[in-house]
Amino acid sequence: MCSSDLATEKPTAGAIVTAPSPVAVVVRVNVLPEPVTVGTEPLATVKSAADTVLFCAFDKGDARDDSPSRVHGVAADVGTEQGRAALLAACPAPDILVNNNGGPPAKDFRALSHADMVKGVEGNMITPIVLIQAVIDGMAQRRFGRIINITSGSVKAPIPNLDLSSGARAGLTAFIAGVARQVAKDNVTINNILPGAFWTDRLKYISEQAAKARGISVDDVRNERLRTIPAGRLGEPGEFGELCAFLASAQAGYITGQNLLIDGGAFPGAF
Repeated sequence: MCSSDLATEKPTAGAIVTAPSPVAVVVRVNVLPEPVTVGTEPLATVKSAADTVLFCAFDKGDARDDSPSRVHGVAADVGTEQGRAALLAACPAPDILVNNNGGPPAKDFRALSHADMVKGVEGNMITPIVLIQAVIDGMAQRRFGRIINITSGSVKAPIPNLDLSSGARAGLTAFIAGVARQVAKDNVTINNILPGAFWTDRLKYISEQAAKARGISVDDVRNERLRTIPAGRLGEPGEFGELCAFLASAQAGYITGQNLLIDGGAFPGAF
């Protein structure tokens, strides 16, 4: 089921998790004895009391149903109107929404076309806002909702050649700041997770592009990145998942409108 009456202490209905392919998601539901893996490369774990988890990915391989009674895959491009319609048709009244979408290709800002910029803003700002618009009133009526936007550490510390990604995600951050305060009284929270360096396909691609442009190896680029991280390592997918899981829980009801960095201390600021 994807909707039910909810108590503040114990959400029992559905969750929607979106993710770009080929990055997949591990979804853990606490009514199951073991985590359920969807796809092949885990990025996040959502641990809640949700009875149903709907996972959206671009291709059918990542969106397969590993646990048909609990986890359901929808193969669609969430960046399109048709993809979002398919997702919401499968679970029209979720109580947890995790927004994630692939970022624009790395490119010098001078080379960005008007179409590139429109596509980047559509994918990384407008798409999550449209999904939030579709589900937030139902969450407020049921008096439970958890919305988590996966953005990027580049919102706070821009990365060269990812200007479009950083700008679109920063726009989402500013947009959501006011919205989060409007629905806090209804026990609906909206927070953003800003991941730093996790060895996902996205980071591999960015590293490959940087290596090619500079005439060095991918290992050299990776080692340079490690030297900028006080923790001395890249992030583990499970660490990201546990943070996402907490923000999706009833216990996180007093946290809203926040941007949580998970970057091993790479961001140098105090605030």
